[in-house]
Amino acid sequence: MDHTPALGLADFLAQTDTVGRAAIFILLAMSVASWYLIVTKVIQIQGSKARSRRFLDLFWDAPSLQAVGTHLATHTPKDPFSGLAAQAISAVRHHERHGADRLNESGTTAEFLTRAMRQVIDEETARLENGLTILASVGSTAPFVGLFGTVWGVYHALLAIGMTGQGTLDKVAGPVGEALIMTAFGLAVAIPAVLAYNGITRSNRIVLSKLDSFAHDLYAFLTTGSHVNDLAATQAAAPSGEA
Repeated sequence: MDHTPALGLADFLAQTDTVGRAAIFILLAMSVASWYLIVTKVIQIQGSKARSRRFLDLFWDAPSLQAVGTHLATHTPKDPFSGLAAQAISAVRHHERHGADRLNESGTTAEFLTRAMRQVIDEETARLENGLTILASVGSTAPFVGLFGTVWGVYHALLAIGMTGQGTLDKVAGPVGEALIMTAFGLAVAIPAVLAYNGITRSNRIVLSKLDSFAHDLYAFLTTGSHVNDLAATQAAAPSGEA
């Protein structure tokens, strides 16, 4: 009976040994992990963008920082910007009420505020980068796992052909072609992981850049005691005054 019509992934799985199946299982695990991270990260990024946009609109439209603090006291922060604002306002109030009771509270209110805001940004950076190491690892190692599976499959295919003594092209091309499925599988796992890693990393850089800019504005408001709309009006009037 002609064995050619049966060639394919199913035939490859039937013919391969434990090592080949282990390589396939590793690639499957990598694929599941990477796609889980991709989907969850995309949902998380989109949700965080929408919540951040709403909070920033509320922040810049607020009459004073006290109004922002009142809002944050009744609404749990769910985005990086509201979390930074809540922590910064809380840090200023805590230092003004209790002073420097511990070493990490030493210094002026501005210095304590700087440390508190830096800690929030560092924690947010770590949160945004959570899972990216897995995507990077999958993107860099999956092709090699697939290549290993191909080499192992070709080795066994050639070994079987050598034992039977049937070295014609139709006997060699089929098993070798089946083994190449592993390389294709490895690339199919790696490419989405690499693309997602690059896209998420770029999105994270944009968020952190905006968060850093917001932190500078928030620091200025908290250390000068200016109202949001008062400072904005001053900044708007500055160019005409200089002219």
